[in-house]
Amino acid sequence: MKKFWILLSAITFAIGLTACAAEKEEAQPEKTETEKAAEPAANPKSVMYKFYMSLVSSINEADADLNAYEGADEPTAEDKAAASESAAAVAAKVEGLEVPAELKDQTADLEAALTDIAESYQLKAEELKKDAPALEAADEKFAQGEEKIGAAFESLEMNKPSLAKEL
Repeated sequence: MKKFWILLSAITFAIGLTACAAEKEEAQPEKTETEKAAEPAANPKSVMYKFYMSLVSSINEADADLNAYEGADEPTAEDKAAASESAAAVAAKVEGLEVPAELKDQTADLEAALTDIAESYQLKAEELKKDAPALEAADEKFAQGEEKIGAAFESLEMNKPSLAKEL
């Protein structure tokens, strides 16, 4: 019987808390445009970090077959075809990324970096369709993009990341 009363008390308590929380949410008025404008702007370092991590995760979502090809001792023709498709998918994902508005001072560097990185993966996709692919030009293009990302980080007094190590 004690267990029943304890359980009943816990349920009643939970319902009471839920009701109080709902009343508190209803009591808060909607913010006006002036109040929204008066709120502090987002921390650019935080926005930059989130943008960078979204770039890393976008690439990592699609580059598994490419990484497997590049890491294989003797890749097969199927591995090479899958790597080409993987590289094209990465290029499309990177092209779809947008630089956040809060990073207006770094937009030029970041957009140029995204372009270079997307081009590097597109070059890899095209090279992997050849009998003897040469990926050096694609790697150089990637390094250029990585440098531009580093410049954007340094403009915010942040350490340069190594995108290649993240992938």
